[in-house]
Amino acid sequence: MKKKPNWNLERPDWDTHFMLQAEIAKLRSNCLTRQIGSVIVKNNRQISSGYNGTPPGIKNCTEGGCERCLGRLKGKVQSGVGLERCLCTHAEANAIMQCALFGNSGNTRDATIYSTFVPCLECSKMIISVGIKRVVALYEYPEDGQTILRQANIQLDILKKAGLLPWINVLKSSMINDNVKNNYI
Repeated sequence: MKKKPNWNLERPDWDTHFMLQAEIAKLRSNCLTRQIGSVIVKNNRQISSGYNGTPPGIKNCTEGGCERCLGRLKGKVQSGVGLERCLCTHAEANAIMQCALFGNSGNTRDATIYSTFVPCLECSKMIISVGIKRVVALYEYPEDGQTILRQANIQLDILKKAGLLPWINVLKSSMINDNVKNNYI
């Protein structure tokens, strides 16, 4: 006997939905020291995503492409030191560049960027320059990009990771129980 559908399904709010997308984007990161994901959204539609990683055509960190990452793993380079030698492009910068590459550069004006960390100073400058008006993050970044965002009147919201966990559990359970969909057909 088939179950009746539950029409009272809860859905995540938009911030939670897009932060989950940023969490998924970070899974593509090949940076050995920090995995960050980011998505740019306008009018509740995702227009771009990015993650920390080496530029196209450059060996990934996991293949030895970034000596700074290798130095961090071996304890030879301290956190925050030698950032100018890192070959990885940050998630936020990657998402912004994807907009430019695919003809969405005008869509960043008044958009929101979701990032698993508060953007660094360099990425914050890019965010301001392309007209993004809101930043939503899960974690604060050791480097302070928040000051410049506030000076530019960019709204900065920090989400609580605990708000994502119920939805992560829903995803897990629906992936484990692939019969759920068939029970309602």
